[in-house]
Amino acid sequence: MKPSLLVLAAGMGSRYGGLKQMDQFGPTGETLLEYSIYDALRAGFEKVTFVIRSEIEEAFRENYAVKFASRMEIRYARQELDAVPPGFKVPAERKKPWGTAHALLVARDAIAEPFAVINADDFYGAQSYRSLYKYLSGEAPHYCLVGFKVVNTLSEHGGVSRATCSVDDSGFMQTITERHDVKRSGEQVTYRGDNERPVIISEDSIVSMNQMGFTPSVFEYFSDYFQVFLAQEGHDLKAEFALPTALNEIIATGMEKVRILKTDASWFGVTYREDKPRVQARIRELVAAEEYPENLWE
Repeated sequence: MKPSLLVLAAGMGSRYGGLKQMDQFGPTGETLLEYSIYDALRAGFEKVTFVIRSEIEEAFRENYAVKFASRMEIRYARQELDAVPPGFKVPAERKKPWGTAHALLVARDAIAEPFAVINADDFYGAQSYRSLYKYLSGEAPHYCLVGFKVVNTLSEHGGVSRATCSVDDSGFMQTITERHDVKRSGEQVTYRGDNERPVIISEDSIVSMNQMGFTPSVFEYFSDYFQVFLAQEGHDLKAEFALPTALNEIIATGMEKVRILKTDASWFGVTYREDKPRVQARIRELVAAEEYPENLWE
């Protein structure tokens, strides 16, 4: 079966102050998601599942259905707070979505083939999609993750969260750990340690930007882990069932391996509103270099 694409597009954009997945960045009003779909199509992906929230569904469909429907098969899955297993109740005060691993889990009925996962508001570059498609189109005996160098993923306007990956000599992930307030501090890259003090990490440290590849077996693992998460942390209104945490559980059990597909590409995205002009400038540079047409869908 040909691999498909899963796009996590239910984010709220709280730090950005709006829906990043529908904001315009390209010369003719393209969103970052449109560049992702363009690169995915060029790599060979022919099917996409969008994970969205009901309150943005109408606007999302109006913005994207016409552009994508003639080019690839589209499916939708909805990430809602009440999408929890029987026996669990959602706290009445809970407003925040359950997290990226939950977003993947709600798409289980739409996917029966190997699939790649991306965020809707990140620009990963064409090479990463080619690497994912090639890997998932083969025997794909393991899961995979596109690993970026942390120095290529920073914001100029504040700290960001990044999941750092330790990799063994065979190219498989050993651990993945969420780090917060990752930023350039002078000549160094640091994150906030347990004692609130900065911890220095190498600029070449591999981090995850939620660009991953799985087989459908992952849904069973995540379903089990989500129940454990709800039992232990479901009362915490800010707790999130995040992809790095769930993936770390899979690695720790030894049930699956995760191959790291390293890239020297520069990821870019918009954590803060102030990031937008820089992203727009980067896209203009890529268009000028003829890596993308001025109008993606002309």
